[in-house]
Amino acid sequence: MEYVTGIQKKETVEIRTILESGCNNQVVKVNGMVHTIRDMSEFAFIVLRKYDGLVQCVFTKGSFEFDLKTIKEGSTVEVEGVVAKEERAPHGFEIRLLNIRILSQPVMDAMLPLPIAKWKMKTSLETKVALRPISLRNVRERAIFKLQEGIVRGFRDFLYSEHFTEIRTPKIVAGNAEGGANVFKLEYFGKKAFLAQSPQTYKQTMVGVYDRVFEIGPVFRAEKHNTTRHLNEYTSVDFEMGYIDSFEEIMEMEQQMLQHTFAFLKEEYANELRILGVELPDIAQIPQVRFDRAKELVAKKYERRIKNPYDLEPEEEQLIGRYFKEEYGSDFVFVTHYPAKKRPFYTMDDPENKKFTLSFDLLYKGMEVTTGGQRIHDYHELVAKMEGKGMDIADFEHYLSIFKYGMPPHGGLGLGLERLTMKLLDEVNVRETAMFPRDVTRLEP
Repeated sequence: MEYVTGIQKKETVEIRTILESGCNNQVVKVNGMVHTIRDMSEFAFIVLRKYDGLVQCVFTKGSFEFDLKTIKEGSTVEVEGVVAKEERAPHGFEIRLLNIRILSQPVMDAMLPLPIAKWKMKTSLETKVALRPISLRNVRERAIFKLQEGIVRGFRDFLYSEHFTEIRTPKIVAGNAEGGANVFKLEYFGKKAFLAQSPQTYKQTMVGVYDRVFEIGPVFRAEKHNTTRHLNEYTSVDFEMGYIDSFEEIMEMEQQMLQHTFAFLKEEYANELRILGVELPDIAQIPQVRFDRAKELVAKKYERRIKNPYDLEPEEEQLIGRYFKEEYGSDFVFVTHYPAKKRPFYTMDDPENKKFTLSFDLLYKGMEVTTGGQRIHDYHELVAKMEGKGMDIADFEHYLSIFKYGMPPHGGLGLGLERLTMKLLDEVNVRETAMFPRDVTRLEP
């Protein structure tokens, strides 16, 4: 009888093992995919791509029996060789080959459709996205999504440390949490259903269970915008916390979360930051400004007429970001007290002026990356506001039931992961930071 008793140690080693154990002058086995081959006549550089970077291997012709023409970019191999220090090579070492074993070969004889071995592929975004399975093999493209992994890890670590419970909410729902029309409709076994725009109602429900909850997952918006800042499916970082005294506690929690995450990136993802040329912002403090005051400030400084008193246009967001960078040296700014006319029904009104709400957006380099605020927790107040907006209470029976049986004062936020990554990298299109973007024109790959 044979038993599974855990992960068995392999003969092959990883880059980290070589760096940590000091394998200089030792024979090692390494596997990987051929990233590029540089034939130098008497010898050749075979660069392998692994999950944690590139490995330079040196093949001296005639040193052992092997025809270099039998491998090409995209081949997967297992190599054996002697580790030697080489400052010019990735990670400061190379492997001088003694043997190569081919594990698999690409079907295509032609060259790869994209120059993935180049530092920058210098091709259009449309081509990169259309050929995503190939373009993601490029070192810089890989680094984008490795860094995005680090952002998520940083958020999770911080929220766990602050006693948030991670939840998973349904993405096929019977109702529309945001109350708008931009939803994807589904036929669900003869019933009407939607793809979730937000986990809002569920995370509020779970505040009544765990006090503090968060979720990192996909949300869907059937908006017909074809802009550089919109996706129809994106990753939302949502948290909700109970027993708050003010919506500003939500802002404080986010500032601390971002500060923790950027410190985590600096420590654990220094290589990706270097590859991408990212300079992490200092957010020891983030300025805040009321919505109406922000509009006045930029209108005066940049001689811009206020066109829409109820919302911020993209150009206004950019100018607000520019203003607080110029005046306060901050890439971030919290814009607070948005008009009630433009906030969802569950947002608490400002008791001092019910035209405004106890809510906020976080702008980063002139773009909204977070929306949040305090929620209405009183059942009668919530029903009255819904009726005032002409909403059918019967459509929200399950949601309202959580308030019938008591809820603490609470609030929360939703942060767009792709937008945050986009601004961190100073990209101009959010599709650059979506692994497989979904927009009004793209459903594949």
